[in-house]
Amino acid sequence: MSDGTVPFHYRIRREASGAFSQLTEGWHALVDGFRGWWNTSGLFRWLFSLGAIGLALLLALYVYLVWSLPDAESLTDYETPLPTVVRGIDGEIVHSYARERRVQLQYADFPRPLINAFLSAEDKTFFTHGGVDLSGTLNAVVDYARKYGSDERAVGGSTITQQVAKNLLLGDEYSVTRKLKEMVLARRIESVMSKPQILTLYLNEIPLGRRSFGVQAASRAYFDKDVADLDLHEAAFLAILPKAPEQYGRAKYHDKAVARRNFVLDQMAKNDFITPAEARAAEAQPLGLVTQRTTRSADAGYFLEEVRRELIDRFGETAEDGRNSVYAGGLWVRTSLDTQLQDAARDALRYGLLRYHGSRGWSGPIATIDFDDGDWQSQLASSNLGVNYKDWRVGVITERNGSRATIGFSDGKTAPLIGLPSKLKAGDVIAAAPSGSNYAVRTIPEVSGGMVVEDPQTGRVTAMQGGFDFRLGSFNRATQAMRQPGSTIKPFVYATGLDHGMTPSTQIANTSYCFYQGANLGEKCFSNSGGGAGGTHTLRWGLEQSQNLMTVRIAMDAGMKNVVDTFKRMNIGDYKPYPAFALGAGETTVLRMVNAYAALADRGRLHNPTLIDYVQDRRGKVIWRADDRPCEGCNMAEWDGKPMPRLGPTGKQVLDPRTAYQVTHMLEGVVIRGTGRRLSGMGLPLFGKTGTTTGPKDTWFMGGTQQRIAGVFIGFDNPRNMGGYAQGATVAAPVLKKFIEDTRKRWDDSPAVAPPGVRMVQIDRVSGKRVFGQTASDAVKAPVIWEAFKPDTEPPRTTRREQLAAERRRILALIREAERPVTERRSTQGEERRNDFVEQQGGIY
Repeated sequence: MSDGTVPFHYRIRREASGAFSQLTEGWHALVDGFRGWWNTSGLFRWLFSLGAIGLALLLALYVYLVWSLPDAESLTDYETPLPTVVRGIDGEIVHSYARERRVQLQYADFPRPLINAFLSAEDKTFFTHGGVDLSGTLNAVVDYARKYGSDERAVGGSTITQQVAKNLLLGDEYSVTRKLKEMVLARRIESVMSKPQILTLYLNEIPLGRRSFGVQAASRAYFDKDVADLDLHEAAFLAILPKAPEQYGRAKYHDKAVARRNFVLDQMAKNDFITPAEARAAEAQPLGLVTQRTTRSADAGYFLEEVRRELIDRFGETAEDGRNSVYAGGLWVRTSLDTQLQDAARDALRYGLLRYHGSRGWSGPIATIDFDDGDWQSQLASSNLGVNYKDWRVGVITERNGSRATIGFSDGKTAPLIGLPSKLKAGDVIAAAPSGSNYAVRTIPEVSGGMVVEDPQTGRVTAMQGGFDFRLGSFNRATQAMRQPGSTIKPFVYATGLDHGMTPSTQIANTSYCFYQGANLGEKCFSNSGGGAGGTHTLRWGLEQSQNLMTVRIAMDAGMKNVVDTFKRMNIGDYKPYPAFALGAGETTVLRMVNAYAALADRGRLHNPTLIDYVQDRRGKVIWRADDRPCEGCNMAEWDGKPMPRLGPTGKQVLDPRTAYQVTHMLEGVVIRGTGRRLSGMGLPLFGKTGTTTGPKDTWFMGGTQQRIAGVFIGFDNPRNMGGYAQGATVAAPVLKKFIEDTRKRWDDSPAVAPPGVRMVQIDRVSGKRVFGQTASDAVKAPVIWEAFKPDTEPPRTTRREQLAAERRRILALIREAERPVTERRSTQGEERRNDFVEQQGGIY
């Protein structure tokens, strides 16, 4: 340039080059100085080496801590392990499946006094620190150094954030390494979560004793209240529990708990969360801890255990099995349990068991305890044995000395026992009830049974009782006991006959019947229960009187292959085509039999019996439902003007609707004039069938209406003779009668409705022939009744010629009568009146 100025970019390069030269010169000078110190000073070399080693160790420790730390961001997706909550048919909570007490709340659900109590007790600077409180950490270091080498545990000094890191991500290992990890992780948590989120996790997850995790569960465990209902002194008590969760709730630490609670109240006043006057007033309050809390559990152990098993099969048991597991997934389960019907079924079955047991005396201990295995109280408590009947309790005989004995209970209390059976001995676990200042022995019946109640229109099981009390054993006789159904299976034999050309008026011989079973088995002959046979009778009469010989003839005429196919379609069982199965020789369960009878009531439509209606996850989304029918167009944004979408029918048609109605109509006769007449006169269109197996070993009754079906079985767990008088009509039927009496208002007394294609015809009850000019009746001995027929199967009308002949015979009889002497006429009239009386009373059966 002519003016001698230096270009701008040249100046920049020159100045940058000068600065780099200065840095280079400085670095060389530093290196030369370091070499000089290193070569001339041993102390410098030692200090530098020591510092380098320390720095390397700190770096290695940091890498070690960071490398093994879990991801703090996982807490943003963390889901509290929650129990499964079960609701009944009305939506009310009836039970929960939980091994720990847990309830998840949102931040807005926590009362402010409760939050302030925990902040004052655990971390008053929570909303201002970054995860670690330096002053608290220093105090913890000093306390650790002071207690080092002793068995005493040092003060933790952890913030709420550090406690979240420990409880959810690190575990409770007592070491310096874990504390350092906790500090690093707490800083990371603070960077990915807000303070309210951290506090919500803490208050939902902190262990607080009595198997409770989180403040809501603890509030229920210690005060039987929700957190929103806690008083100030109660909130302060919960805040002391993180320091010693299994200690402060015990009576022997009462004074320590009061002192610690009052300290928290003082801190709340010091932090201006409450006034000093409020603190003094709260400190004057007693702890007020409850020893027993109200439970939201229906007395339906057998039903609820079946639900639990089904849920575990479907979703798994623990968190390792999936996010919707029974004991961690927080499921909401809607069941078909009707608590009113359940209580009635429980009471009715117990009534039947005690009624059969009668005055047979003590049946033996429920269980036994070996005193050599440890403290009897802890053994009894861990056995979980109990009974919820009147004022009965389960206890163990702690001492037996001649005519004196002492019984002990799981709470540690003991009492004298009276009414001692001779075989009673120390270690026996029995039932007992208060008797004055003593306890008296009570007997759990050895005989047992099962009962199921079902809605035949849907297959929903509304009640289930599988024994005297679920607390005495979980074996469910309603679903797990495979027993012979006896004559309760006969209606399905008759249904097969009706499907193969027979009618309710078909005449069947009630005579001896033998069947050749082959060279190996030889000939099998059948007989009626109680003996007796002879004559020819209608199909209806054979079912009403439960005639074995007629049943076997019907089965063989219709084809045993067809009969067992009917059993299989009804889901009763899969049997070989042997005649004995027509009389109930195959094994099945109460639930299967009740479900088969429900199909009869629902016009031959079989539903899968269900206990669960639907399952929701913790957020309310339905993840499974029993009724999975598709509904096309149900979720349209706008109405398209077409007819309203409708769901299709449920279940599967397994029997001709007309056949199903014919069978139920005949079974009404079983209740009116047959083996089930113990249930007659209740003002309901009841149908049903008794059942008794050889021995007798099993007694049954199945029945109900088109709106509700119930069934009961009573027998010994190890089948044995129940006594010759034991029959389905005398042992099982009274159970169903009591159930209906106790729930009478829940039954619909509307008559049964026949399906299309059924023709109701008046017939002579004995001969099965069609009758004109008389009125049918439901009376026990009614000569004329209504009978159900399929089209073109009813008895034919009388021809005109036959009518004329009958009228001619009647006129001739009147003429002859008029020509006879008066004295002879009077004698004949008396005889005719006697004959009329016999006919009006329905003959001899």
